[in-house]
Amino acid sequence: MALFGYEAVDRTGKRVRGEIEASSGQEAQNKIRQMGYFPTNVQEKKAAPAGGAPGQGLVAPRKKGKGIYFGGVNRKQLTQVTQQLSVLQDAGLPLLRSLKILEKQLKPSLLKNIFGQLAEDVEGGSTFSEALSKHPKAFDNLYVNMVKAGEAGGVLDTILLRLAIFMEKSQALKRKVISALIYPIMVISVAVIILVGIMTYVVPKFAAIFDEMAGVDLPWVTQILLQASDVIKNWWFLFPLLPVLIYVTVIMMVRSHNGRLIVDRIKLKLPLVGGIIKKSSISRFCRTFGTLGASGVPILDSLSIVRNTIGNEVIAQAIQNVHDSIREGESIASPLNQSGVFDDIVINMIEVGEETGELDKMLMKVADNYEAEVDTAVDSLTSILEPAIIVFLGVTVGFIVVALFMPLITLMESIGNA
Repeated sequence: MALFGYEAVDRTGKRVRGEIEASSGQEAQNKIRQMGYFPTNVQEKKAAPAGGAPGQGLVAPRKKGKGIYFGGVNRKQLTQVTQQLSVLQDAGLPLLRSLKILEKQLKPSLLKNIFGQLAEDVEGGSTFSEALSKHPKAFDNLYVNMVKAGEAGGVLDTILLRLAIFMEKSQALKRKVISALIYPIMVISVAVIILVGIMTYVVPKFAAIFDEMAGVDLPWVTQILLQASDVIKNWWFLFPLLPVLIYVTVIMMVRSHNGRLIVDRIKLKLPLVGGIIKKSSISRFCRTFGTLGASGVPILDSLSIVRNTIGNEVIAQAIQNVHDSIREGESIASPLNQSGVFDDIVINMIEVGEETGELDKMLMKVADNYEAEVDTAVDSLTSILEPAIIVFLGVTVGFIVVALFMPLITLMESIGNA
């Protein structure tokens, strides 16, 4: 029999430490679980070196080489690692060993460094959630609080799996929207470059011809085209600055609460994309809220986390109203209905979930339904944008052709009449 030192948490989340005799690490874990604890770190005690105190503690954590990496953590990589950590925990491996395994298999990156630091913190006596909270740029409040709930309930493997599924669905929705918008953006960009080239190089040559046509009055469409050409030719350097100016203005606005509220309200009312933004935000609210509820996070804490991760100030304000109402003893559905942001189907499903005690399941169903609607809306947006771009280009090119050739036709008619 060997002596193992262990660190664990009880059912209330309190951290405990102790020693236990077992023939293997797996047997030590099983004994700790039978005691009603959830082990976070189990290691065999090593004999003290000569001249040292007998029975000295656990193996000292090794120092890990650190590199300097710029940028943030890759969300896709974090999702995969979270899923792998869930599998390792489900297999019964100690948390510390799982973290070290994942650190070794990761390629040199910021995430590899972070997992090395997580292993050091856990080995030093911190809980996993405490270690995660030291890296807010990699692990947001949602991640940390769900892990904390998993530690308290002894279901860390299940919580990590739910986190991985949640993150994967969020990434899939983001990829869907981005991929759908790439084609229209590319086509519009190429079309704008071609039109700018025509207005800058082709139209001025026709303008020189028109200047030599004495006695011919230019039609109003031609005059508008020539004026537009002069503006683009003389002030072209201002046009690239326009998107930058809009971006800087928006950034300055969102630094204040009222500014964020105005920008997010405008987003929700934009034609075509406003509905997609609203549906995706509601889907995120329902899935996050449902995931936290199913993980055992208290409802007020869940609403606070969702409010900070929703990404839209209008909806976040509605969630805050729900939070305040629940604290006063009201239900969830009533303040949601008063916000005017959530659709009737969301409110009805939440109300049914409250009455039946299956709120988390209802929220997940709403999230699935809205994600499907977002997919359909994105596909519809793509199908609408393609013919709209073609029509826009056709009208623009047609306008240029008519504006350029109308004076020539007038000149030919005047020559024929002479």
